[in-house]
Amino acid sequence: MENKTNIYVKHQSFNDFFSSIKADPQEQKQRILNQLMLKIYPGKEAIVESIKKDLSVGGVEGFKITQHIADEVSRLDDTDVGTYAIHRYRYDIYPAQKILDAYPPYLQIEPTSVCNYRCVFCYQTDVSFTTKANGFMGTMSLDLYKEIIDQSYGNIEFFSLASRGEPLLCKEIEEMLAYCQGKFLGFKINTNASMLNERLCHTILSGGVNTIVFSADAAKEPLYSQLRVKGNLQKVLDNIRLFQDIRRKHYSSSRIISRVSGVKFGPEQDMDSMIQLWGEMVDQVSFVKYNPWENIYEAKINDVQMPCSDLWRRMFIWFDGSVNPCDTDFKSTLTVGQMGKQNISDLWQSQNYQQLRKSHLDKNRSSVSPCQRCSVV
Repeated sequence: MENKTNIYVKHQSFNDFFSSIKADPQEQKQRILNQLMLKIYPGKEAIVESIKKDLSVGGVEGFKITQHIADEVSRLDDTDVGTYAIHRYRYDIYPAQKILDAYPPYLQIEPTSVCNYRCVFCYQTDVSFTTKANGFMGTMSLDLYKEIIDQSYGNIEFFSLASRGEPLLCKEIEEMLAYCQGKFLGFKINTNASMLNERLCHTILSGGVNTIVFSADAAKEPLYSQLRVKGNLQKVLDNIRLFQDIRRKHYSSSRIISRVSGVKFGPEQDMDSMIQLWGEMVDQVSFVKYNPWENIYEAKINDVQMPCSDLWRRMFIWFDGSVNPCDTDFKSTLTVGQMGKQNISDLWQSQNYQQLRKSHLDKNRSSVSPCQRCSVV
């Protein structure tokens, strides 16, 4: 029975969420409805009607404007609000309905798999992964990155620079950020903030980043460095303050959303202290639920039969162009193909990907490794 295993619902996985932006969800919902009434979206008519039904009369699909979505919408021009809603619907609802179209709703790109931290809840603690000789460590070339962005532009609106490593360790990260300027409505970068400096702050604030997430799980030492091994809380504090100072002085009209987000790993972590420390430096503070993904290959085989929604929501592209359906499988045993040999759309709809989805839909997760050991749905 499925109730024997603690299911991890990855979508909307905030455990706690604080916002100083405090955009009104009702007001932002109305902005979306207004724009969907005013503008025609060729080829998206069915989605538009579903969104209007859900938001105006409460349809069956359950598309809702939560606080963090309202914050994102509030930072958009009116002309972009409808497009954002369409792609948000693809991200929120298509995976629940198991609908597949030509492109993934969300693309996660890995500038580098290398990280300078060894967080206790992360697969970077697996020495068989981080040992360079095993081939998992590397950095994406700028040419490959540009190819991915060129294929995504106009087709995918939500993507992030984050996955197995620390993005700011990539030597060409500034060029990567600059190449995305003005191209996406939901462009996020996740960083532990340890490598932030004045130059990078300017690059991030002047580029196409919509949301920057600083990963931090505690508001005091020694808890911070116990969780983020090799990390230093004071250094991170100084760097985030620097980012905020530069933002205030030079980019006061910037619409970027800054967030400190931690993994809720134990009871000693509390939201009040997080808000007290970080709340004046960033727009949002959050915890996400912990899932024991640090080594899925050693986890026990479980009884989960529900399909993993990420198979319809996200696609991951590693530094070497390998395409993976999830990052829990951090050693890429489920790789579906390679950028350069196929394009994003073909990979998303490829036979390997479809076979994996079919196994989940047919309640055959138990036949797929490491899905048989994972509780993400």
